[in-house]
Amino acid sequence: MPRIFCIANQKGGVGKTTTTVNLAAGLSQIGQRVLMVDLDPQGNATMGSGIDKRTLALTVYDVLLESATIAEARRRSEKGGYDLLGANRELAGAEVELVELERREQRLRAALAAVADDYDFVLIDCPPSLSMLTLNGLCAAHGVLVPMQCEYFALEGLSDLVNTIKQVHANLNRDLQIIGLLRVMFDPRITLQQQVSEQLKAHFGDKVFNTVIPRNVRLAEAPSYGLPGVVFDPQSKGAQAFVQFAHEMVARVATLR
Repeated sequence: MPRIFCIANQKGGVGKTTTTVNLAAGLSQIGQRVLMVDLDPQGNATMGSGIDKRTLALTVYDVLLESATIAEARRRSEKGGYDLLGANRELAGAEVELVELERREQRLRAALAAVADDYDFVLIDCPPSLSMLTLNGLCAAHGVLVPMQCEYFALEGLSDLVNTIKQVHANLNRDLQIIGLLRVMFDPRITLQQQVSEQLKAHFGDKVFNTVIPRNVRLAEAPSYGLPGVVFDPQSKGAQAFVQFAHEMVARVATLR
């Protein structure tokens, strides 16, 4: 049975896709079988995995509308070492189409059950909004991984996300919990970032991952080459931090009930 995690934050531009792609590649490097699900119509996680979203015959859109299975729609990211259920602009239409359908928020969960024996981890890259797509991700997941920049407005957005997770837990998915907060794009020279980091640790305690992902230009460059950062430049500080985070993630999952 795989552990299924949403990478979510209602604030845009906080590194959700970078986190998803590099965690998937990092986990695969340490021997885990990984499926990454791109639930964002922008398809950035798909392109960042070295797969051209414009050439996909089947995507997560087809899976949500039950016209294809994950086994039929998934593609192999040879460069990243994981399987991918890709997305493109078609997915934006799923928002409207799902509204009229039965079990509309449970469709991804049902589809993942059919490939449960194939993976150790499923990572779901969610769009930066609370939409029907994000709701499908939250209903399918065992937990939420929250990438966060250590800035004031990030704290504001975090309280909204925590409330959303509580509502989904109460009404739709009793398994859902916050697995942890990952500090990303961190620059220790900035006093405010250090202060926000300390506030996070004071408030959330051991929910804050020990690994910190530094602000790193090599991670930012990697998507333009269709590569995860951990593959593009394995020696960069950002890549090494994500591999370290993959190890920490495996250790944390082992402690979950």
